[in-house]
Amino acid sequence: MFKTPFFKKKKPFLKKDLKQAPNYAAIDLGTNSCRLVIATPTPTSFHVVETFSKITRLGEGIIKDNELSKAAMRRTVNTLKVCKSVMDEYAPITRSRFVATAACRRAKNCAEFLAMVQKEAGIKLEIISPQEEARLAVVGCVPLLNRNIKRALIFDIGGGSTEISLARVTEEGKTFIEGYVSLPYGVVTISEAFPKQEMTNLAYNTIIERTHGILAEFDEKYGVYEGIKNQEIQVIGTSGTVTVLGAVHLGLVRYNRSAVDGLSISGADVENVINKIKNMGDAGRRKHRCIGPMKADLTISGCAIIEALLTIFPISEITIADRGIREGILLDMIHNEKRDRKHKKKNFKSHPHHKRRANEG
Repeated sequence: MFKTPFFKKKKPFLKKDLKQAPNYAAIDLGTNSCRLVIATPTPTSFHVVETFSKITRLGEGIIKDNELSKAAMRRTVNTLKVCKSVMDEYAPITRSRFVATAACRRAKNCAEFLAMVQKEAGIKLEIISPQEEARLAVVGCVPLLNRNIKRALIFDIGGGSTEISLARVTEEGKTFIEGYVSLPYGVVTISEAFPKQEMTNLAYNTIIERTHGILAEFDEKYGVYEGIKNQEIQVIGTSGTVTVLGAVHLGLVRYNRSAVDGLSISGADVENVINKIKNMGDAGRRKHRCIGPMKADLTISGCAIIEALLTIFPISEITIADRGIREGILLDMIHNEKRDRKHKKKNFKSHPHHKRRANEG
């Protein structure tokens, strides 16, 4: 469990503050993209000093033989070398955690890839479980939780899997995961399973039906449908597809994180935006500045998953999160640092030698 942090606007950081403050680094290596963030801790959260992200499609072709291709590994290693050079600019890095998700969990040749990364980029990747992936996404989205609603359904559409978590906030302000389910597919694996430029209605509906089948048991166990219907559960979405929906809804000609992160869209408007993206066709999505050629096929795959959620649950509103695993890692590290500091302080005060000196004084 972790304390729910409250974000407040702070006075601007000065350059001298950034030099003195410890730098923390987090990397989230997914099936589709690699994301780095470097930040310094603040009393309640963190201050981002640098970010870097790039689409690498590490999991490209993995559905064929459960192996990472040589080309995908090379692209990703080169990107991680850039991440390492960025981190070197902010050395020393006080705390760090570098995680890999679905593609590495699935790949038979993952050990070969990890060795390449360690040797060439000097980065030691940690392959995390779907449960840990879901937990970190929840931690990263905690600042967007509505304090008046005690439960939240948080879905994270990845490249190779989709994690859906039901979180609950206690009266003491602590958050824990009440229930969790992982869909064994994401935007990359869906787009490769249905490789036509324009996904057919049959393929699109197949994803919706399969998702309904997986979520039915989850709903029965945790009462998600009734909770959402009674407005007792907030719905938060985090992924490239979700942020694209926000950008298209706002009519942005260029993506703007500050405009999208934390934006709430009604269920009806989400349906309208999905229909708009569908009607663009592959050529239209490729031309759209907030989608583009790299995300054209992935976006329509993600829309199928979101539409599945909209049609199985009575969702009246979705909060969009341009945050997730990276931010979850940072908040985790900050929380652990504070806990370790308190533990050391407590042990120091309770040490007999320390007490004797205090009495002598």
